[in-house]
Parts: sequence; structure tokens; C-alpha cells
Amino acid sequence: MLKRNRKRAWLVLGLSMGLAPGASVSMAAGAPAADSPGAETPAAGAPAAGTPAAAKPASGQDVPWADARMLAEVLERVEHDYVNPVDDHQLLQAAIRGMVSSLDPYSAFLDNEEYDEIKISSSGQYSGVGIEVSLEDDQVVVVSPFDGSPAALAGIRPGDVITAIDGVPVNTSALADTIGRMRGKEGTPVRIGILREGSPEPLEFTLKRSKVELHSVKAELPEPGFGYLRIAEFSETTGDDTVAALRNLRKRNAAPLKGLVLDLRNNPGGVLEAAVAVADAFLDSGVIVSARGRTPESKFEMSATPGDELNGAPIVVLVNGGSASAAEIVAGALKDHHRASLMGRKTFGKGSVQTVMPLSGDRAIKLTTSLYYTPSGISINHRGIAPDIELERDPKPPAEPVPPDASLELRDPDVKRAIQELKAPTVGTGRSVTAALRGP
Repeated sequence: MLKRNRKRAWLVLGLSMGLAPGASVSMAAGAPAADSPGAETPAAGAPAAGTPAAAKPASGQDVPWADARMLAEVLERVEHDYVNPVDDHQLLQAAIRGMVSSLDPYSAFLDNEEYDEIKISSSGQYSGVGIEVSLEDDQVVVVSPFDGSPAALAGIRPGDVITAIDGVPVNTSALADTIGRMRGKEGTPVRIGILREGSPEPLEFTLKRSKVELHSVKAELPEPGFGYLRIAEFSETTGDDTVAALRNLRKRNAAPLKGLVLDLRNNPGGVLEAAVAVADAFLDSGVIVSARGRTPESKFEMSATPGDELNGAPIVVLVNGGSASAAEIVAGALKDHHRASLMGRKTFGKGSVQTVMPLSGDRAIKLTTSLYYTPSGISINHRGIAPDIELERDPKPPAEPVPPDASLELRDPDVKRAIQELKAPTVGTGRSVTAALRGP
């Protein structure tokens, strides 16, 4: 069992819903404070009824009343003199956002929609049609429907352009709005209008929303004996999905694997416990990650348990500048325990943890609460982890286009190079993060 000296919380490290690379988040346990409409209770340290607002607080109180008065003055000026009408709620919401976001690039106030997105990203499941979309040339384009999802079963294809949802045209300036409209209560219908290349007329699909599970792990067997495992992000299911994928690779290979390429490129992070579970799958013992902050809850240490899914077979971890936070925890742990060689480019360098703290009204704040450390005791915050083998940043494109159904090694030269390293190592796995940060 993993050991943590803190109450249960969902710790998320990484990109969710467009957060900056490596944004770390922790979903704090506990219910939000009771919200009583119309009830008015003074905040701690606030003056009692009848006390002049300008009264100086007693010694030892930390309420900056001069700043509070300034906020009230600014609020009054903006309400009265700004060119367009604004209300108190709009202004105070903006003030809250500004207060939290001014702390660092990763802390933020989350409204109910943003909070829901964080929870969906962390849990790895939601109710919808099961489709990944992107914004391309001012069009909402289907990247891929998820296997077994309502969208896949209905015949929606990659490259389809979504034009309308329930008869209402999509807003191409707000992708989140389109995604939100396709989600909904399980079992409810939704109509999706599609433009498809080669089809003379627009198409419309009526789908029934269902539970959709996001699987972030993909596995291939590019050569007999050598496995490839791609982790796109870390959700609550990633640890179990990784173990299942490794066992499936062994089954397909009909023998233990000789080596594994673990692809963490452009992995922005995710759930901390999932990252620890992935590292634990390859380690028998030792610290995986520790964290330090100001409060007891922000200080913890997580360690590996006995059992190595690869039985010591070599690992090459592919990383780049998009590998952040939870991905760096896995890379750092495997490197420090001399379990893997890192190949690619220096990682992003995100070494802090944010805790998502529920508020009333289904809102939350995402607040930096800890710095995390690799097993060697190094913080990689703003520094990143240097690979053992550095690859070209922009390799030359092939002379001829590679067909999409070509083998993985033809489609991705970095994977080919990693498999070569597994077969004939050019570097050992003896350098820790400490040594990598200090240089040769």
C-alpha cells in the first residue's frame, strides 16, 4: 500500500481544461462551507455592528483595513464612472480571480464550469457522446471518437466537422461551449450536425448520451520482445490501465518483454496517485516522491511497493519540453532509482502542487500548497530534468510522406531510436536527477 501522511485528497498535477503546462492540482477532501442565502455573519476580525468601518483593528489582527477601504473606493468609482454598466457581482468575481491568479501562474479561482472540468479530467469519466474535438481553421473538427462510445457506434468519423448541436450552430470561438453542449445526463438524446468530406449533404446524428471513460494509456508491440507504452495524461484510471496494458503486451508477446519504451512526451501531468502507481509498477522499493509545504496536509511522502511488472527489463522513457509535473515525477523516480534511461529533451520543470479547495456554490480555488521533490531530494521546479540521451528538437522530415498505416517505428523516429537503445545501450542508468541537473 502507498503511504501518505495526510487525509485523502485527489492530487492532480498537470494540464486540465487548458491550464498552463504542468499545472498541479489537488482536490481537497471535505465539503464546502454552508451557504445560507441572506445570512450575514461578519468575517473573523471584522468590526462589530456599530463600529466605524475606518476603525483601526486591534494589535495582532491581520486584516488590512486600509486595503479593504481602497477596494471599496475602487469598486464605487468603477460602478459609477465606467463607460458601460457593471454590477457588484461581476466586479467582485474579477477581483477574486485577480487576487488568486496574482500569486503564481498556477493558482486560480474556478467557477462551477471550470470546477466540473477539473473533476472530469481527474476522474477520467463523464456522461456524453465520447468524442475528442479540436478547433482547426475556425471549425470544430472531430479528432477521434472513443472506442465503444455513442459517437463511434453511430458512425462519426475523424475529420468530420461539427456544425450544430440540437439544431443550434456551434460557437467556433468557444470550444468549451461546444464540448459542454455535447455532455449531459446519461440516457438523454443529443443531435449533432456534421459536414463530411465527400458527402453532398450535411448529416445529422441522434445520439444517446452515456458514461464515457477516458483511457490515457495506449500500448503496441512494435517488435517481438519490445513493448511501447504511451501515457497521454494521468487520470484516476491510469495506474490500473498501465498494469493491464503491460500484462496484455506480455500476453501478445507470448513471453516476458525484453524492454519497454515509455512515452511521456507532451504529457502535461494529471493525478498524482496515478503517477505514483505507474512508477510503482516498475519499482520494488524506495521513495517515489515527497512534498513539502506550510501545513501538515501539504507534507507527504509516497513510496513503491514490492513487485516489478517488467522483472527488471530495461526501460527508455521518452520526454520533451511538454513533459510536465506528474510526468516528471515518473521520469524523475525511474531515473533516480537507476531503473530507466531518459531520452529526448529537457522536461518542462513544474515542481509544485496545487490543491483544489471546494467553496460554496460549487466553486473552488486552485492554490499552490507544496513543492515536490524527486527521490534524490531535488526540486525540479523551473529547472526540468535533462535526458540521458538528447535528441534533435526538430528532426528532418522524411524525404517521402509516411503513410498513416506504416509501422510505429517508421511513423516516429524517436521510438525507433529508443528501441535501438534498448537493444544496444549507449548509456547506463546510473545518473540521478541530481547529476543531470549539475551536468556531466
